[in-house]
Amino acid sequence: MIDLLYDPALHKRKPRTYRKVARKRYLKTAQKKNKSRKDIRKAIGSQIRFLSRDLRSINKLLDAYPQVPFEPKEYKYFLVITTLYEQQKQMYDKQNHSIEYRIVSIHQPHVRPIVRGKSQAKVEFGAKIHVSLIDGISFLDELSWDAFNEGSHMMDYVERYRKRFGFYPRDVLADQIYCTRANRAALKEKGIKLLAKPLGRPSAVSIHLSPGERNPIEGKFGQAKTGYGLNRIKARLKGTSETWIASIVLVLNLVKLAGAALPCSLFVKGKNFSANRILYTLINRVHDFVDTQLYQHQILTSQLLIVDQRL
Repeated sequence: MIDLLYDPALHKRKPRTYRKVARKRYLKTAQKKNKSRKDIRKAIGSQIRFLSRDLRSINKLLDAYPQVPFEPKEYKYFLVITTLYEQQKQMYDKQNHSIEYRIVSIHQPHVRPIVRGKSQAKVEFGAKIHVSLIDGISFLDELSWDAFNEGSHMMDYVERYRKRFGFYPRDVLADQIYCTRANRAALKEKGIKLLAKPLGRPSAVSIHLSPGERNPIEGKFGQAKTGYGLNRIKARLKGTSETWIASIVLVLNLVKLAGAALPCSLFVKGKNFSANRILYTLINRVHDFVDTQLYQHQILTSQLLIVDQRL
């Protein structure tokens, strides 16, 4: 940015950046096999001082312009870097490692670190989604870039089910994180059966939930990741990433409906062949199938599978 802003006609001399020195100091610590807390803190403090100097130089160069000469993209980067510096400086001064809305990527400032506690990756980055699976159809109930407790939102998902179909589900099959006392009491009050391990000591019945009952929802995420790249979202913008994720869920539903729809003849003999007619017939068949499924819902009700998944 200093290279872009510097103009010999407006400024006396170009500010020094010490970029080579900053790079050497960074590599000196980053390439160490074993880094102590003292080494890491010293390296972070050094980089913060280099960044502080460069930001002061940028502000002095901007003072010579009647208006900000940055392009929208460059101005966005400048604001993100300024916010990132303030966050890192605050954590360095207070000697902690957490701050609200922490920025971990300059190109994607909306991405937040979420602690998962897994052996392979203790911290993961990306969007967190919640999906409800109803008769093989996936519903994207929630998509957030911030960490949230799925258990506290469970009744919201149940209410969304009622808004979609006009009644509450008969059964709910969910992860252990959803099975809190508050959720159990709320489901019992509405007459909804929770298929999960009961609270307290194990009773005489050792199996309360079949091991394969959660396979459909887990398989749906596996299909989305392996077949349609749900774990490889390459978009950088927040809105584009959300659209990409929602499109994958849409494709999963279209594949399910196409497999369950009644067979349709795609080959028509003679002059009666028409691509538009074939497409119109397919749409009507899928529409009739969806109406039939909703009618069966009204009579028999169905089971709601609730699960959380990290991209």
